[in-house]
Amino acid sequence: MKALLLSCAALIALPVAANAQTTAITGGTVVIGDGTAPIDGGTVIITAGRVTAAGKGIAIPAGATRIDATGKWVTPGIVAGFSRLGLAAVDAVDPSNDTSANASPFGASIDIAPAVNADVSAIAVNRAAGVTRAVVSPESGRSIFGGQGAIIDTGADPRPITKARAFQFVEFGEAGARIAGGSRAAWFATFRNAMAEVRIPRDDGELKRADAVSLAPVLSGQTKLLIHAESATDILAVLDLKREFPTLDIVIVGATEGWRVAGALVAARIPVIASALSDLPVSFEQIGATQSNIGRMKAAGVTVAMGMIDDNDTRQAQHSVQYAGNLVALTKVPGATGMNWVDAFATITSKPAEIMGLGGEIGSLRTGRRGDVVMWDGDPLEVTSGVEAVWIDGIKQPLSTRQTRLRDRYTRPSEGDLPKAYDR
Repeated sequence: MKALLLSCAALIALPVAANAQTTAITGGTVVIGDGTAPIDGGTVIITAGRVTAAGKGIAIPAGATRIDATGKWVTPGIVAGFSRLGLAAVDAVDPSNDTSANASPFGASIDIAPAVNADVSAIAVNRAAGVTRAVVSPESGRSIFGGQGAIIDTGADPRPITKARAFQFVEFGEAGARIAGGSRAAWFATFRNAMAEVRIPRDDGELKRADAVSLAPVLSGQTKLLIHAESATDILAVLDLKREFPTLDIVIVGATEGWRVAGALVAARIPVIASALSDLPVSFEQIGATQSNIGRMKAAGVTVAMGMIDDNDTRQAQHSVQYAGNLVALTKVPGATGMNWVDAFATITSKPAEIMGLGGEIGSLRTGRRGDVVMWDGDPLEVTSGVEAVWIDGIKQPLSTRQTRLRDRYTRPSEGDLPKAYDR
């Protein structure tokens, strides 16, 4: 019995011991991620799952595991500012897709945290590409209120939730108007009625009681409200909504035409999680689309991060790195407005973290932040660069994916790898 208890104790202690170790990543180009310049020949120290130092001339603690990053880049992990990562294995296969609940009588009370599946291949693929955290949102179904989203990590373990019920998602614009009954006027009537029922819940009201309860912290400003709006007109309508309900903590998602009303966004102090590659007028609400959108909003003083709403958002959060590189490239295009390197990198690291209220936890290599670190073989915003190592909460992560395992299996097949039909 004593031996069994000792064995159990050892097993319980294993994750703690792994997380308590100190790792020193030395000699690389260190990017803090907060908009400051890269540091040549820098060092990052991770102890007990947290960044304890990052910069130049840092003493290496005795007993630390040393990683030589000479010639490499060392950065915070990428934070996917808006995604549906982990909610769908195959988008077109309903049993594997939990992004929306089109037949549910509930809306705002839907909590997607239990539905996030750490085993979907997209999580491993994005982890291998340097994405360590993601803002994960439901889609709206029968209600304009899609439900409560979460912040997750992409670690190779079955517990991905960093923060459950982190925000409420609501669909506005063309899609929201359609859900509300066919017009934006109907959307506002639906929203105002919901807020009224939050103040005075009714058993015979339009809202389910559970939905009203879930919207109470939204109305009080304790829970963020992410509103999907694309057109300048719709964004201005959201700003009017903020004046009507001043306690709402609003974040606008999408904002294809945000550049047209950037001054109003600054005055209202409303941050934006924008899509970077919306450059075509694919709908009436996106007629003013331009790749200069994020750069113009940043230049005007808007707090802006990058997200992937309706852009392969269940699978390709990794594309945000390329999109950030595009923002840098735009600075060299006559007439376009992009961003310098450090600001572009911040849109996929510290800015989404700060907008979601987790700037003190993730998104940078500042002291005390979680040990989410990526080592690249070159400039991370160059498409030719690749990821060499990833740490999440200070734990080194596997970089294999289903795709890499298939590649390795069939590049040099051995006996038994191929069906017999291929032996002839």
